[in-house]
Amino acid sequence: MVRVPKLTRADAAAAVRNPLAFIAERWTPDPRTVQRAALTALVMSVVIVVTGGAVRLTGSGLGCPTWPTCTDDSLTTTRAMGLHGVIEFGNRMLTYVLCAAVGWAIIAARAQKPWRRGLTRLGWAQFWVVMGNAVLGGIVVLVGLNPYTVAAHFLLSTALIAVATVMWQRSREGDGAPRPLVGTAVQQLVRVLVIASVLLIAVGTVVTGAGPHAGDSSEVERIPIDWENVTELHAVLAWIVVTLTFALWFVLKAVDAPKGPRDRTRELFVVLLCQGAIGYVQYLTHLPEVLVGAHMLGSCVTWIWVLRVLLSLRERPEATATLPGPAQETPVATRA
Repeated sequence: MVRVPKLTRADAAAAVRNPLAFIAERWTPDPRTVQRAALTALVMSVVIVVTGGAVRLTGSGLGCPTWPTCTDDSLTTTRAMGLHGVIEFGNRMLTYVLCAAVGWAIIAARAQKPWRRGLTRLGWAQFWVVMGNAVLGGIVVLVGLNPYTVAAHFLLSTALIAVATVMWQRSREGDGAPRPLVGTAVQQLVRVLVIASVLLIAVGTVVTGAGPHAGDSSEVERIPIDWENVTELHAVLAWIVVTLTFALWFVLKAVDAPKGPRDRTRELFVVLLCQGAIGYVQYLTHLPEVLVGAHMLGSCVTWIWVLRVLLSLRERPEATATLPGPAQETPVATRA
């Protein structure tokens, strides 16, 4: 049994002044622990999007009619508010679970030896995005599910997924200078793919804001455009992303690129085909809630894999440090 060290008054004061440094001095996580913490934060960032979609698709967007409390007189949902109140309040509570996952990622990154400052900053970036999106979510409720604020709420969640994906990838790499694995032309093609994917997601929020799923059973403002026309634009952008992905896959095979970029591109192509199938079926079946929710999940997965393709184009080896004094010429590898 491991003995628990006795804490002195000085230790307590140090913990209050800088709790992360205090933990880092007494705990060194295994690299896999850091990777799992980063992956947990990424998974929770997707879960919060999917559950937010469930709030909208069940018409529970105003289940708690105010914010930050659920009603003017109650912090939590009440029995009189029924199932809609439970769903909306439950989604709010999941924000605390997301915060815990992000906090765990920050602590694990800060305690890793040697300390990887960049990895810790990615964790803190997630934290502040979560805080900003929580406030924006409250504004969405206070303005009665205004579609423009709802779109901004989803786009900020997409930004959170992006940061979480980068942190997860960085937790499995070293801190050395990035080395490209493909040529400049391939890198430019992937940048175009990323831009097209961002446009695809942005137009998707317009489809949602103009479409029939307003998020509440009462009359809710919609974006004043024909949602079917925007849906056609969304489909065109989807085909552009699919075409770019297929072209990238072909180019990577033609230039005999490393296995990592080819595998990630093939996986993205499969994800896009599944997402496209769901999209067409939901359109032809008049947007059933279950399929719309599956399409939202697919949007998150697609975005993650687009970023994985981008990040697979380079490798970051373990950083090397140089010992001072007589051993100055001997490189020492530092753990990623």
